[in-house]
Amino acid sequence: MIPLVGYANKLTVRPNETIDFKVSSSSTLPFHASLVKIICSDPNPNGPGQKLVKIKSKIEKKYPSSFKTVKLGSYAKIKKNKIIRNLKDFTFSANIWSTTPSKNNQGIISFYDQEEKIGLALGIFDGCIGLIIGEKNTKLFIFSTKNKIKIKKWYKVWISFHYNTSTIQLGQVLLNKKVNKKNSTIKSTKCFKRNFLNYNLPLVFAALGNKNIINHFNGKLESPQIYNKTINVKSANQFISKSNQYTPIIGWDFSKKIKSTYIVDIGKHKYNGQLFNLPTRGMIGSNWSGKEMNWNYLPEEYGAIHFHEDDIYDCDWKTDFSLKIPKEFKSGAYAVILKCMNYQDAITFFVSAIKGKPKSNLCVLIPTFTYLMYCNHARSEFSNKWRSRAKKWKGYQHNPSDHRSFGLSTYNFHTDGSGICHTSRLRPILTLKPGYITFVDKKGSGLRHFQADTHLLDWLEKQKIDYDIITDEDLHKDGFELLKHYQTLMTTSHPEYHTEQTLKAIYNYTSYGGNLIYLGGNGFYWKIVPHEYLEGVYEIRRGEGGIRAWAAEPGEYYSAFDGSYGGLWRRNGFPPQKLVGVGFSGQGHFEGSYYKRTSESYESKYSWIFKNIKDDKIGNFGLSGGGAAGFELDRADQNLGTPENAVVLARSENHNKKNFMLVPEEQLTPFYNLPNKPLNELICAEIVYFQNEKNGKVFSVGSITFCGSLYFNKYKNSISQLLKNIIKHFIKTKS
Repeated sequence: MIPLVGYANKLTVRPNETIDFKVSSSSTLPFHASLVKIICSDPNPNGPGQKLVKIKSKIEKKYPSSFKTVKLGSYAKIKKNKIIRNLKDFTFSANIWSTTPSKNNQGIISFYDQEEKIGLALGIFDGCIGLIIGEKNTKLFIFSTKNKIKIKKWYKVWISFHYNTSTIQLGQVLLNKKVNKKNSTIKSTKCFKRNFLNYNLPLVFAALGNKNIINHFNGKLESPQIYNKTINVKSANQFISKSNQYTPIIGWDFSKKIKSTYIVDIGKHKYNGQLFNLPTRGMIGSNWSGKEMNWNYLPEEYGAIHFHEDDIYDCDWKTDFSLKIPKEFKSGAYAVILKCMNYQDAITFFVSAIKGKPKSNLCVLIPTFTYLMYCNHARSEFSNKWRSRAKKWKGYQHNPSDHRSFGLSTYNFHTDGSGICHTSRLRPILTLKPGYITFVDKKGSGLRHFQADTHLLDWLEKQKIDYDIITDEDLHKDGFELLKHYQTLMTTSHPEYHTEQTLKAIYNYTSYGGNLIYLGGNGFYWKIVPHEYLEGVYEIRRGEGGIRAWAAEPGEYYSAFDGSYGGLWRRNGFPPQKLVGVGFSGQGHFEGSYYKRTSESYESKYSWIFKNIKDDKIGNFGLSGGGAAGFELDRADQNLGTPENAVVLARSENHNKKNFMLVPEEQLTPFYNLPNKPLNELICAEIVYFQNEKNGKVFSVGSITFCGSLYFNKYKNSISQLLKNIIKHFIKTKS
């Protein structure tokens, strides 16, 4: 655990609203809190430097330290227990699909208190289906099929108990008849314990425990059922047909209420249960036929829930102090600075402009959705070189690769190898700390996301350009109404993730004459969905196509949160070219090149764009990979929606062919691509300008590393001048 770390209950707050801060400190001494405004978050000594401006605040004082823990792992809990406690003869059963069968001690169905060692726990022990039975003041009874469970194979597992004889039958049967039946087993024995259910315990699925939940199951769980009779069979293969002859007294159908956070008992007793830490729903079950890819239309084949030992939603820490944002606060990026002994932490948050009361004609959209999707990204490139640089530059010292207890990003995998499809802001976000670096960049600072975006905020402050900020969360909730009062909307370096609401709001804004400046690359790319009931959590289904860290399984491309198709916005009928004229085309190493102006850029009607710029090549410098055009590149394509009147003013060149690739959605075969053009024409960033029917102007740079070049030569350079020209013209224009 990090000695001093915290998070807030909100990422976005407005003046007159209150934000709560939650802090874990391992010290016995109190910690001190203070408030700063973040102007720049680049620790590179060769850059503008970290600029944290102290703000007077009522929170500035000492607070008592308390160490807080994180409870990872998803499970379901049913608090009702009267019927279970009264059972004599009974049978418990469920279908399982284990992703880590070799991991010891995983609960499947638990009516058990591991501290008191009482009750019953059916689970995976030593790779086999087994059970633990305990009564007070007696030795535990442990029993196993001694037949190893195979990875990612559907099994029916059960325990059947006969009260008068204290006889137990434990069984497992493969549900796929094509697989070797040697993995189907029954074992019978006597345990000489009969009252192990007579305790006031909750029923838990996919873990063990009572107050302290441990031993989480990795894999899919389906159709747990409880019968009030003994179902003994002579062979494992008989259990399914025999159990179908009876009606369970309690039975849960996970295909019901998939969008919710509870599980439904379809029996008359309504022993509904609560899900914790957001396991993945809308997953194909043991009976999936492949006939329907959308769980909305055939939910009975999507009756599985995928549980993970490292799932997380809300750390649920107690609040240590709160801050009501004063009404005079200017919108921007802020942080609470925590200090205790030699330890320091920062909790970043954003103060948004008040709805309907803009203080500027320019609005900067902060891509909090993208920040959250990359939240706590543990990268494969991480090494001691990162630690050395963070220490040398006095940047943020902690990396998610070293500290995984807060959950990782949607670019990482669960411990069972499945892709992480949920992200939450209700936990410490290491990647959002001031001074955090992403890459060890030989040519620059190696920043991405929030820290890279402060290059733009710093530039705006240095140029004394007034601006408001709003965040993705604001835009999702308030839509077009939030934008309509601004002349110009400007993005930062990487607005990659959007909901349907944010995308439509921006599109409506430009359609009604608003001006848009897109200063990034790989923007408006993936579709995400917020949860209908829970705040601060979002889901991604990485369906067919796109550059992706992992791929959703067939049949699992539809979001459980709202039932809509996931994946790329391009595959949902809204490629980014329709909005900003360019879309993702190529990706490479974190390195940058330059733009070369096109002949069209020298036409007199575009002279205002290049005023005071004499160079033919622009942006061959910068703090992000050494150039303004790099890493992830966007280009124009009329076939994907680039307006016919859009003009390409500049195009990047000289990208290392060995280090860059065409995005997979453009590649048809090893020899042919969808645009049917040479790769050197496709792997490039294009600066595009156009005007729509309502006189709304759009300017796009098509590169993630663009803003990293604003600081070069103390802000006196072609990239800085280009952006000044655009903003001056866009803000002056009445829409």
